[in-house]
Amino acid sequence: MAKVYAMIADGTEECECLIVVDVLRRAGADVRLVSVGGKTAVGSHGIEITADATVSEVDLTDADLIFVPGGLPGSEKLAANAKLVDAIGKALELGKRVAAVCAAPALVLGAHGFLCGKSAICFPGFESHMSGAEIKRGAREVTDGNVTTARGLGCTLELALELVRLLFGSDKAAEIKQKIQAD
Repeated sequence: MAKVYAMIADGTEECECLIVVDVLRRAGADVRLVSVGGKTAVGSHGIEITADATVSEVDLTDADLIFVPGGLPGSEKLAANAKLVDAIGKALELGKRVAAVCAAPALVLGAHGFLCGKSAICFPGFESHMSGAEIKRGAREVTDGNVTTARGLGCTLELALELVRLLFGSDKAAEIKQKIQAD
């Protein structure tokens, strides 16, 4: 079973996070919501999300996938968490998967140099933070090696299905896509 940590903070975009969590759980992933603050995060639209654990309670390096949703100021808070940034670096070194959507590819991955030499996408207007990345303008989601990025909330379902494909294979992704009526 794939182990996934979905990161949250006050100001995380709720739907970007929870759509990915929902779809990955439907596929059979062991997904844990991990907060860089307290057990409850208030999303960018005022919705409370209860974490399964705080970042101090888990070993992020044992994940098969670290997922970072966007939203402001959530992306900034995630980018400022040294334990998360260190874990992302280690995950990439070990060939494990990292995914981010909206502002997070820029503010969390790009700003820390994790996208150098990679094709990626982010929410329009944040490209200046995509240090060393080849920006795929117009793309909805991009996978380059072990990094997957998506443009924004409207692309989140595609991102989630791509992560299912990467973790469980094309057949499982097609099955989930059909079950949730994504066509």
